Amino acid sequence: MQYKDYYKIMGLARTATQAEIKRAYRKLARKYHPDVSKERDAEAKFKELGEAYEVLKDPQKRAAYDRLGASWKAGEDFSPPPKWDEGFEFKGGGVTGGDAGAFSDFFGQLFGRAGFRPADHEPRGFHVRGQDSHAKIYIDLEDSIRGATRAISLSTPELDAQGNVQLKHRNLNIKIPKGIKPGQHIRLAGQGDPGLGDGKAGDLLLEIAFNNHPLYRISETDIYLDLPVTPWEARLGAKIKVPTPEGIVDLKIPPHSEQGTKLRLKGRGLPAKTPGDFYVILQIALPPAHSEEAKAAYQKMQHEFDFNPRISLGV
Repeated sequence: MQYKDYYKIMGLARTATQAEIKRAYRKLARKYHPDVSKERDAEAKFKELGEAYEVLKDPQKRAAYDRLGASWKAGEDFSPPPKWDEGFEFKGGGVTGGDAGAFSDFFGQLFGRAGFRPADHEPRGFHVRGQDSHAKIYIDLEDSIRGATRAISLSTPELDAQGNVQLKHRNLNIKIPKGIKPGQHIRLAGQGDPGLGDGKAGDLLLEIAFNNHPLYRISETDIYLDLPVTPWEARLGAKIKVPTPEGIVDLKIPPHSEQGTKLRLKGRGLPAKTPGDFYVILQIALPPAHSEEAKAAYQKMQHEFDFNPRISLGV
């Protein structure tokens, strides 16, 4: 996926005001509109211009785009940095200039997400409920297993009097319920946009994602651990200690276990009405052969075992 420099496409500095962005778009749209333009590749340039304007005219999408930094160059291979959207609060901010599917993969990777909801175009009276806000937060696996209270920081893009995008920050204390999964939401009533008149404030919906864990990975409510074992533990069987999020357990390795053997600890996954399970995936680790003694041990195995692991390949 290639990086798109939206400022370069519109011929703007990154400090451009919203008024400057609008003027630049009107000028370039007249120049490249396929119905009137004689420019080469006018249709492709008009489409690219529309995508750039869709982002830069919207304070929320522009602030999110700016968060990626100015170090990328147009056409370079690009993937969003990990957790780039953490704690970024969006209010509306959906696609307003046509079908999002008509835009590039770069646009879709950044903005084709739940956090960017379509803007509310319903008529507003004097007593209207405020818009809901959306943000993504990252928690630890252990927070979901035990439940927790955590302090979070959110940043909301807003326009100042000069039309420049600035970030407004706020801090909240939230309760993380036991058993919450990635992709689920915590709803904080009344923490969204203020209502109009006597209308109630909107809610804040926090999408949950998990921080990468050094040991475990998650699938739905199940937890997985790749467990290194020695060849003799796998082949002869053993009883070994295994770390789980709730403490060390003794696990029996059956004799004749193979690489990738899956062992289950029932009910030791994420809490739920039907709790998830904890799976141990055996990874057979070979001892190093750095010393002469270790090399001699391997040579002895080579002579004593009549073993060809490639026999099924016919070689």
